[in-house]
Amino acid sequence: MTDTTTDATTQPSSLVLVERDGGVATVRLNRPESMNSLDIATKDALVSALTEVAEDPSVRCVVLTGSGRAFCVGQDLREHITLLQNDDPSLWDTVARHYNPVVELLATMNKPVVAAVNGVAAGAGAGFALAADFRVMVDTAGFNLAFAGIALSCDSGTSWSLQRFVGPAKAKELLLLPRTVPAEECLSLGLVTTVVPPDEFDAAVGQLATRLAAGPTLAYGSIRRAVAFSAGHGLSDSLANEGDYMTLTGGTADHRAAVAAFLAKEEPVFTGE
Repeated sequence: MTDTTTDATTQPSSLVLVERDGGVATVRLNRPESMNSLDIATKDALVSALTEVAEDPSVRCVVLTGSGRAFCVGQDLREHITLLQNDDPSLWDTVARHYNPVVELLATMNKPVVAAVNGVAAGAGAGFALAADFRVMVDTAGFNLAFAGIALSCDSGTSWSLQRFVGPAKAKELLLLPRTVPAEECLSLGLVTTVVPPDEFDAAVGQLATRLAAGPTLAYGSIRRAVAFSAGHGLSDSLANEGDYMTLTGGTADHRAAVAAFLAKEEPVFTGE
C-alpha cells in the first residue's frame, strides 16, 4: 500500500510509523535492527499510534505490521535485563501501561484490524496478532508463545485468545512448551487467516485491507465488539447486546444505502457512517 501522507509519525527515525492510503492506516513497528522488539519508547509510541487511528473517523481499516524480517518478537530483553538489574518498577508496570491497552485497542476499536505478519511473531507480538480480526502470514513466518522460555507468565491477552483458537489443551501446550509454530501449522490450527509467499504478501494484505476499508465500518465494528462480548457472557446477555448493536447500525447511512442498493439491484457504496 502506498503511503500518501507525511507527518511526524512517518519520519524514518520513528519507532512506530503510521502510513495512510485512503481509508487504510498501516501501523508499522519500525525497529528492524532488533526484530521490532518492544522497549518502553516503542510501546509508548505504539499505544499513541493505535489510539490515533482508532479515534480517526477517516480510518476505516487498520493494518498492524513490522519493518524488516520480523513482525514483533515481544519484549526487548536487553532493556528488560537492565531494568531487572536496577529493580526498576517500570518493568512490571508495562503490562497495565502498554500491553493491555494495545490489545484492548486492537480487539475493540470500532473498525476492522488486519495483522500483516511479515515475519516471526513472538511473545507479546503473537498476542498482538491474535487480537486482530484477520492474520495474513508470509510463509516464512511463525508464532512463538515464548513467555515460559524466560520463566514468565503469559500476557497480551494470549491466555484469553489462544485457547479460543485452539482449545485449552493445545493452548497450554503452546504456552508451556514454547516453539516456533511454522506458518502452515498456524494455518491448520486456525491461528491465521491465510498464508502467502513473500512475493504475494503485500498484495494480499492490500487487497484485504482495501476491501474492508470500503465496507460498512460501523457494522464491522459492532460485529467484532458483539463477538468479543459474547465470548464472556451468556446467551440472554448476548442477545440483548446484539439488539443494541442492531438498533445502532440500523440507523446508519450505510444501512440505508445498502437497502436502497438492494432494491435498485445495485452494489452498495458505503461511507463508513
